[in-house]
Amino acid sequence: MVPHNPFIKKSPTNRAASRPQRPGSALPHEQTDTRLGRIVRLLTGYATVVVSGTKIAEEIGTSRSDVWRLVQQLRALGVEIAGHPATGYQLKTVPDLLLPELLTPHLRGTIFQHLHHYYRVGSTSTAAMDAAAAGAPEGSVFLAEQQTAGRGRGAHQWHSAQSAGIYCSVILRPALPPSEALILSLAAGLAVHSAVQEIDSRANPDLKWPNDLLIGGKKFCGILTEMNAEVTRVRHIVVGIGINVNQPSFPPELQPLATSLRLVSGTEWSRVELCAALLKSLDRQYRDLLEKPGAHDSILRRFQERSSSVRGREVTVDGGGDEFSGVTEGLDSRGFLQVRTLQGLRVVLSGTVRPN
Repeated sequence: MVPHNPFIKKSPTNRAASRPQRPGSALPHEQTDTRLGRIVRLLTGYATVVVSGTKIAEEIGTSRSDVWRLVQQLRALGVEIAGHPATGYQLKTVPDLLLPELLTPHLRGTIFQHLHHYYRVGSTSTAAMDAAAAGAPEGSVFLAEQQTAGRGRGAHQWHSAQSAGIYCSVILRPALPPSEALILSLAAGLAVHSAVQEIDSRANPDLKWPNDLLIGGKKFCGILTEMNAEVTRVRHIVVGIGINVNQPSFPPELQPLATSLRLVSGTEWSRVELCAALLKSLDRQYRDLLEKPGAHDSILRRFQERSSSVRGREVTVDGGGDEFSGVTEGLDSRGFLQVRTLQGLRVVLSGTVRPN
């Protein structure tokens, strides 16, 4: 029997019957009205002209009164649209919203062809796990402008400011044993690293084992991997990724710990561009892991090359009653962190790793 990896949250086989409701799952997962995205895409295509309400209604298959109501919804969400029913409408600026209509053109050829968008949701990972249990296909992506109960590893919450970050969870159904789930989580970290550098090569993210990315010692990205599996095979895995992109500040209690790409670069980032780069990079990492010989070892090697802390760093490991200190000595063949202590080499199977 393969031992359970404590860094990968494992869900019960019968979720509906055996688990209590997740934090935030009482909130309805109301997907965004697809007509909102179609209006944005239509107005983007006619960026230099005013488009009549009648034209919009014909194009998206609704009434003029519905068009007015939908435009008002978009304005409430911060989309700058000039005009009114008598004169028509014009998009003043292209919105930086993670709408399927804006992302899909960038994702051709990837497995990510089923995009679900929410303006407000408890947790994208909760929505994705529920959908996966109900049979949603591999490559389903769940995106939100805001999470009210964003989750990190353990009992930690993820601070999810509205339309400032990327809150994204994807469903994967790999033909892999459960023991490979940690490698998939490490591959997701590499995907984020690659996407950030694709947008700005000056950015230098630091991978912190097993599931964080830092810049200047502060966290800007967290990854939460959840799995539903039998002893020998994975049923589905949900990889949740939260990235602080354009937050101008954080609550006082988070300021020593968290940062955003905007804060470290001094400029705003396109969330649409970064999210598209992330999903394309994750697609490459995932396909390589499934299809290429040696991909497992390549992930381990590249993760260690992009991490300042997996080798030669003095750390303290709090394993829930089993606290010890030592110097990190790389990852083992399964992807677990090794720490050299005075008593010998220890492998970190669970717990929190803190730098000394």
